[in-house]
Amino acid sequence: MRRVEFVGPQVGEELRDDGGLAVVYALIGILIYVAFRFEYRFALGSVVALIHDVILTIGFFSVTQAAFDLTVLAAVLAVIGYSLNDTIVVFDRIRENFRKLRKEESIDVVNISINQTLARTLMTSITTLLVLFALFFVGGEVIHSFALALIVGVLVGTYSSIYVASATLILLNVSAVDLLPDEKEEVLDDLP
Repeated sequence: MRRVEFVGPQVGEELRDDGGLAVVYALIGILIYVAFRFEYRFALGSVVALIHDVILTIGFFSVTQAAFDLTVLAAVLAVIGYSLNDTIVVFDRIRENFRKLRKEESIDVVNISINQTLARTLMTSITTLLVLFALFFVGGEVIHSFALALIVGVLVGTYSSIYVASATLILLNVSAVDLLPDEKEEVLDDLP
């Protein structure tokens, strides 16, 4: 044994509280970012999907009674970033298709957009999972819980990017009218 560390209950409680606050602050920052980048309904859809991911990832550790430590908390933050990236790719395609397919119903535009990004989403998730399984089986005990949290998070995040975030958009009645560019933007686009 090279090194032994002991964290007392006071320090452990402080680290747990600070980690929980970091997750909440990350979700608030993401809400603001996506609201500016897209539209507030897209922001709500992405945060609903991210909360879904966090709850299911932490819930997995609760149900299986696996050890939940600071490395798992770091993995949960990484899952938020990974899932947000996936969701942004899907949302970007939805936004593009709403502008292209103005005559289509909202549910059809979302369905077309998901189908267009499905191969990319699945390939990204599969290649990420290959690396995570290698870390899980070969990485050793230190990285075992981190890799497990990321495996669960990638699976849940892929599911939520496709089904939870997009379904939330439909529930919030997003339509092509909401995403039409302002007249000023159209004039600027016409300039050489």
